[in-house]
Amino acid sequence: MDVNVLQDTVDKAGAKVQELENKRQEMSVKLVANPEAYSDEEITKMSNDLAKAKKVRDIAQATLRDARANMKAPVSKSEKSVAHKKAEEIRDAFVKDFTNMVTSGVLPEGSQTTGPNAGLTIPVDVQTAIHELVRSFNSLEGIVNVENVTVPSGTRVYEKIKDITPLANLDDETAAIGDNDDPELTLIKYAIKRYAGITTVTNTLLADTAENIMSWLMNWAAKKDVITRNTEILKVINEGKNGKTPKKATITKFDDVKDMSNNTLDPLIENSSTWITNQSGYNILSKLKDANGDYLLQPDVTQPDRKLIDGKPVQVIADKWLPDISGNHPLYFGDFKQAITLFDRQKMQVVSTNIGAGAFEHDLTKIRFIDRFDVELIDDGAYVVGSFKKVTDQVKQVADTDGTSTNK
Repeated sequence: MDVNVLQDTVDKAGAKVQELENKRQEMSVKLVANPEAYSDEEITKMSNDLAKAKKVRDIAQATLRDARANMKAPVSKSEKSVAHKKAEEIRDAFVKDFTNMVTSGVLPEGSQTTGPNAGLTIPVDVQTAIHELVRSFNSLEGIVNVENVTVPSGTRVYEKIKDITPLANLDDETAAIGDNDDPELTLIKYAIKRYAGITTVTNTLLADTAENIMSWLMNWAAKKDVITRNTEILKVINEGKNGKTPKKATITKFDDVKDMSNNTLDPLIENSSTWITNQSGYNILSKLKDANGDYLLQPDVTQPDRKLIDGKPVQVIADKWLPDISGNHPLYFGDFKQAITLFDRQKMQVVSTNIGAGAFEHDLTKIRFIDRFDVELIDDGAYVVGSFKKVTDQVKQVADTDGTSTNK
């Protein structure tokens, strides 16, 4: 049977259930006011009719689900084999084009040869593999919102967490929604930027297998990419909006970290928040203890190499990329998926030269890797910034002989 016909059936069955539920609500109101308004037979019939209507609706929904599932024919082994072979062919062709570009300086037909977009575009599946490698490194991209875009610039409208209003209570089903429910919206503009890095490639690499050339390229590009994107994300976190960062917390003792966790953000986003600090800051926090002698940082039982503060993960960045400020270690806490969006153009390119960047003088070949993205602050109320030099342990409570407790 046609799926559209089944969808109509589901809609009709759902409408019937809604009609009977409305009638039952009317009966309930009248029965409360007057228990004799309906006979026992009428009440029983209403219950039976509604129960049957729900069964009919459920059957219709199940039939529609099955029909849609049957439309999606399973991929056969031969089809999977063809798809895999095609992916390998694309990779091999890319490696061939890449090697030819490096050795002869000739780009494949269809490539842009002049201007800022000149270069060999990396195939989509290779870009995907690079992003998978990025996630295996210490990448901040995984804790922010990432939106893939196909145009170099654009705008988005967001509603900040602090500006969200509750839905209006409409007593009457026909009532209009009032004008006073207009949300406070923020317009965000993004403009994709070009980020590039250069490295030297050797002739021995180019003489290697396609698989090894691809492995080298992906690892090099991934490391460059993760450091570049981390740097831009941290820049946005530190600069805030118009150069004004969210309120800062000065941390000097164990309980200050607790206050930062429990009393600075909307409870709606506390549970989805993450901590960020640098290596030096992490070293201090890792030694911090509560009054019972337990460490502030606790192991994540699901990922032994990761630590938690109050059940929230801690992301550690090297001091080189997240340096101290005036001797103070940085500490950030918040839901960075709410706070920041990385607009990814997904158009990585490589281009080579044996003339510029000192290549000609030293008889070398240079490879330039280009990535295109933009990072924008969406909601500065979704995270808080803190800093610390030294942090003291939580004060121990020692019971006196009279039953009271004092600090020791």
